[in-house]
Amino acid sequence: MSSGELNQRQKEAVETLEGPLLILAGAGAGKTKTITHRILNLIKSGIQPSKILAITFTNKAAKEMRERVFDLIEKDKSLNIPISFAERPFVSTFHSLGVHIIKENASLLGITRHFTIYDRGDSKRAVKDALEQIGLDPKQHDPGAILNAISREKGDGVTFSAYRGKSSKEFFTKIVSQVWEKYEATLLKEKSLDFDDLLLKTVVLLENNESVREHYQKVWEYIHVDEYQDTNQVQYKMVRLLGGHNNVCVVGDGDQNIYSFRGASVKNILDFEKDFQNAKVITLEENYRSTQTILTAANNVIKKNVMRREKNLYTKNAEGEKIELLISYIEQEEARMVADEARKKIDSGTNPRDIAVLYRANFQSRVLEEAFLNKNIPYQVLGVKFFERREIKDVLSFIKASLNRDSTNDLVRIVNVPPRGIGKATILKVITGQENTLGPALKNKVATFLNLLERIKGVALKETPSQLIKYIIRESGMENIYKNGTSEEQEKLENLRELVSVATQYDSLPTNEAIEKLLENAALATDQDELEKDNNAVRLMTVHASKGLEFDYVFIVGLEEDLFPHQRLGKEEISMSESEEERRLFYVALTRARKKVFLSYAQLRTIYGAQKVNAPSSFISDIGDEHITSVGDVEAPRGIKAIFIDF
Repeated sequence: MSSGELNQRQKEAVETLEGPLLILAGAGAGKTKTITHRILNLIKSGIQPSKILAITFTNKAAKEMRERVFDLIEKDKSLNIPISFAERPFVSTFHSLGVHIIKENASLLGITRHFTIYDRGDSKRAVKDALEQIGLDPKQHDPGAILNAISREKGDGVTFSAYRGKSSKEFFTKIVSQVWEKYEATLLKEKSLDFDDLLLKTVVLLENNESVREHYQKVWEYIHVDEYQDTNQVQYKMVRLLGGHNNVCVVGDGDQNIYSFRGASVKNILDFEKDFQNAKVITLEENYRSTQTILTAANNVIKKNVMRREKNLYTKNAEGEKIELLISYIEQEEARMVADEARKKIDSGTNPRDIAVLYRANFQSRVLEEAFLNKNIPYQVLGVKFFERREIKDVLSFIKASLNRDSTNDLVRIVNVPPRGIGKATILKVITGQENTLGPALKNKVATFLNLLERIKGVALKETPSQLIKYIIRESGMENIYKNGTSEEQEKLENLRELVSVATQYDSLPTNEAIEKLLENAALATDQDELEKDNNAVRLMTVHASKGLEFDYVFIVGLEEDLFPHQRLGKEEISMSESEEERRLFYVALTRARKKVFLSYAQLRTIYGAQKVNAPSSFISDIGDEHITSVGDVEAPRGIKAIFIDF
């Protein structure tokens, strides 16, 4: 591929080789092509390949960029020089780059080159041990929440010593500080680093050691950073520290900043010209992916955001079909309409893999899966299927264990959900009738647990499935744990509430039959063979999971106020920054489509067993009526506030 195939703005970026450069690349505007050709042009201009660094976020993106760069180098006949592996540009993720630098300087950090990298499970166990060391009960103080707090601080570039130096009277902050100290001691003792340390330790090393910093500034004189809008504070610092020669080229799109919950800051791309003096800015607005209709819709939506740089996507592609709005009465009808449209596309010759259904929250996949199964449409859920989610399986295990005490797997699964301090060996003694061999404290814990199962059994034999599941969520302690937990744990509670909605479908059956049918259908769903990534199947996924992907046809479902844009459980309203991120998320969803977008919403949606009347998402009206055609027999309830119809 020659530079003659680049458009004018891409060519300008490829030929700008010195000084700081910001490439604002809209969705589908060929950013990877631009970066890889710029790297090739640097080499052709005489820059030693090994002096070029390119950083991205995911292994998949790094692999693709590496292959494309190496392919361009090998195929360019004008170079006429052998490029050995050692002389090639260094293309890496942020974390892999951190590992590389840390290994080369392990002795300065008091660790071995062969240090262990903790995964989240390792870190959680170490935090649990730290809680016990300072005399606190891990059942009362969630190790996961404390680990998340430590991780967020590290992502913001805060070391333990800096965190400890902050004066705070908050009880939680004091606990985090005490636990963090023990956690760091464990990591040091075991010559280990956690995932966040791979970035933080690298930044601290570069900040505090001038010779190390100067060494790497000389090693990599030309730096490229992909998806710059997704950088958090510590990644931002790493780029600044390595970019000593000021030859820093960053590529990104502030309109696709959707990871603030991971610490990503849109300010990093907005403030690039302040951070790097005399920076050149080039905007790539020509889109090679979508129809003009899709791009006009995306432009109309995103222009309402205030915190952004102005750009307007356009294409030389066809105008394309109007966006189709599917209006349904309830979520089951919504799922059926989506499945019907997908079936039509497949029957007309579209490969299932070229169709995606995007939703805001994981729990929405459940009704869609049912509809696709009914229509015999192959599908793949990116992420865990509804009935395979841990919290869902936990609740179902409570039912099964209460009705069948011989179900060892279910007893072992839920004996510490939430944590009760009962080991697997103890529960096995109970199962085998050796309860008398236990000490008084353990006997008491076991008795409390078995009493809970007896109570669940009593409810199971006389109440409806939805009432039973509500009872388990509440009485097991899961509701309290997840309600006050992290955003990840709150999502678990949303999934549990969706399980209540699922159960209402069985409430009209005779009690015993209802529970059996629910458990049977759940088991059949989990027994579905795991769909391989290369299967020719419709993709079902959250909008977050869709970033970087593209499809011919995209369905964006659940477009209702409080669902998309999403509002966290228990929050009165979302802030301006949260509102803008929700709009960016919708923009990302729209721009995944090549040929056509379908939008859908349901006027009534069952959440936690209660039907909620929904106003359609404001995002729909942002697009503009002239770009939308509606399908559905019911009239949109415009301007209606959310109403809960409880039972």
